[in-house]
Amino acid sequence: MTKKTGQSLKEKFVVKNNLVKAFLSEFLGTFILIALGCGSVAQAVLSRGAWGGVQMISTGFAMAVTFGVYVAGGVSGGHINPAVTFAMCLTGKMKWIKFPIYVLAQFLGAFVGAAAVFGINYDALMHYDDGKLSVTGINATAHIFATYPAPYLSMINGFADQVMSTAILLLGVFAIFDASNIGMPKGLEPIGVGLLIILLTSSLAMNSGAAMNPARDLAPRLFTFMAGWGVEVFTAGNHFWWVPVVGPMIGGALGAGIYMLFIELHHAPPEPSHNNVPHEKYELTNMEDDRC
Repeated sequence: MTKKTGQSLKEKFVVKNNLVKAFLSEFLGTFILIALGCGSVAQAVLSRGAWGGVQMISTGFAMAVTFGVYVAGGVSGGHINPAVTFAMCLTGKMKWIKFPIYVLAQFLGAFVGAAAVFGINYDALMHYDDGKLSVTGINATAHIFATYPAPYLSMINGFADQVMSTAILLLGVFAIFDASNIGMPKGLEPIGVGLLIILLTSSLAMNSGAAMNPARDLAPRLFTFMAGWGVEVFTAGNHFWWVPVVGPMIGGALGAGIYMLFIELHHAPPEPSHNNVPHEKYELTNMEDDRC
């Protein structure tokens, strides 16, 4: 292939619209999150613990988040979570016009990611319980894809769990990407987010799995409904399905608001630059192009 031909192909396929680029970025980042995160759950469950357990799942999901943010971060900011996007819009760090684009991409990416996990592990799923796809019971496999409450968990406690865990997630994300705070070295922020996920899944995951992400939970749940697990994926746990959807949205807004109120609003204004060149800030808000 000549250089001229290569340039011609690039001109044909290159996307110039910033909203479309953000959509593709969030789709791919969220796909990676689910394909690798739920993939780690599948490996642990379908091997009946022989290929890992809680620790591997916690680490696997954290690294999936890290990788997803690295892939999408330079284009869309790497939100890969509607709760993050909602908090960004609510605090004025992103335009509301982008909200439906981001959320649609995140849900589609999560749905396709769940399909990938199902396809890659299809034979293992069929072997696990002689072809049965169970939502509850000792041979349940629906929890590979979405979160379900522990038997003792009340709806109120489960809702509070999701609000608190997502609030801490967003508080931590805002702190990690706040260049006026301690922050992290440029390019290492996704690793900080991954470590935050490990902390949260090590401390707040016992009740219902610490979803903290509506797209991560609802889209794979919808896939399992369509793939053979049936309507029980929505009725199990006294219709618990809405808790990991609504709770994270409220928690994300709460966590972002707390960080703004307690920390960000009180930063000293930046000193004027002598060379008239704006100080570069590698923040979650600045990894995307606001010109669209």
